[in-house]
Amino acid sequence: MRLAHFGLLTALALAPAAAQAQAKAADVPGQNPRSVQMTALEHQRQFLLQMADSMPERLYADKATPAQRSFTEQVQHAAGAVPFVSAMALKGPKPALPDTATANTRAGLKAYINASFDYAANLLKNQTAESRASTVSLFGKSMPGWQVWDEIHTHTVWTAGQVVANFRKNGMAPPAFTFF
Repeated sequence: MRLAHFGLLTALALAPAAAQAQAKAADVPGQNPRSVQMTALEHQRQFLLQMADSMPERLYADKATPAQRSFTEQVQHAAGAVPFVSAMALKGPKPALPDTATANTRAGLKAYINASFDYAANLLKNQTAESRASTVSLFGKSMPGWQVWDEIHTHTVWTAGQVVANFRKNGMAPPAFTFF
């Protein structure tokens, strides 16, 4: 019993030092979860922009299969889910995005991608510690608020991966996969 009390007292005594170390690490870019999530968000933006640049506009409406979304619709879905999911799960303000009807050109699609990721980056940057720790619901699944960003990342990678079929169908190499 004395050993258990000693362990508890030691842990309590070290807790402030551990909290201070964690707070210091939170200020080092690339060494805290929010910074890592911001880096992933920016990487996703750049990857989708590379896709928009790499696909000839004449193929923006093309589908790899009849049941699939067109190239433009698929990229819109990948980008548009970012502000939609983050706003819904984290109770952010309603995103103001360009009309998807304007995203059938390279300039329009890139504007849509940038608006989507600008919204999310701002929401992530301003997410409070309390919001990151609180439990939220994402399509009926409970999780901490910080995890929403990881789920968004997974969805973006999944959806962007499906767009590769559009490139392959047309005998083109997709942009290089650089998530890792």
